[in-house]
Formats: sequence, C-alpha cells, structure tokens
Amino acid sequence: MDNKPLLKKYIICFCIASLITVGVFAIKGFFTDSLAVNIQILSDGFTVSGMMLLLFAGLMFVSGEGALISVSFIFRNVLLWFIPGGRFKQETYRDYRERKIGQAKKSSDHCVSLTGLLFFTIGIVFTVIWYTNFYNIV
Repeated sequence: MDNKPLLKKYIICFCIASLITVGVFAIKGFFTDSLAVNIQILSDGFTVSGMMLLLFAGLMFVSGEGALISVSFIFRNVLLWFIPGGRFKQETYRDYRERKIGQAKKSSDHCVSLTGLLFFTIGIVFTVIWYTNFYNIV
C-alpha cells in the first residue's frame, strides 16, 4: 500500500494551518510585547487555525453526507432559469439527488480534522500555560 498521497495530504493540511497561524501572529504583532502577550498570541494563532480546520472538516463531512444537495439543486435550477433553453434540462429533485449521491466519493482519510485537532490542542495548551503562569488560577 502506497502512503505517499496520504502523506502529501497531511503535509498540505499542515502547511495551510501553519500559514493561518503565522498570519494570526503577523496580525497580532508577535515579538513586540512581553512574554505574557506573546504566549497569548501563540494561543490565539494555534486555536484559530485549529478551529478553522475543524470547522472546514465538519463542513466537508456534512457536505459528503448529502446535506447540501438541496442547496446546490436550487442554485442549479436558478442558474438554468437564466440560460436560454436551460429550463428544458431541468430534472426532478429525486433524480438529481440520486445522481449526486451516486457520484459522491467517500474519503476515509481524516487529514483535515486530525491536523485541525493537533493545532487546536496546541492552542489549548498555550492557553492553559498563559492562565496558570500569568493569572495564577490553578
């Protein structure tokens, strides 16, 4: 079994999450303030990128289960309404749904959700470090 395509997906997901994290660092002004603020910025960067990937993974799951087929059916019919002769190409919702479910491919890899969970966990760790060291809560 060849794991190169799966490894490539994980690398791409990790790079995207890293870019989001670095973007949050740049927006927040990393290395410009005290240690407490820098740890808070680390927490924000990793948490934001992790949550974005987790939410995107959730959206991919919902879409893969067919929850958004009705929305695409409506947009397709609205678009066909404005194309000359497009109304003659319309199909029923049942036929459209069966065709889309038949064309859907199920993915067994969870690279987006696992990468998002990793980054989110790192963000939570930095949040706990920030609260314990600078707020003396625990």
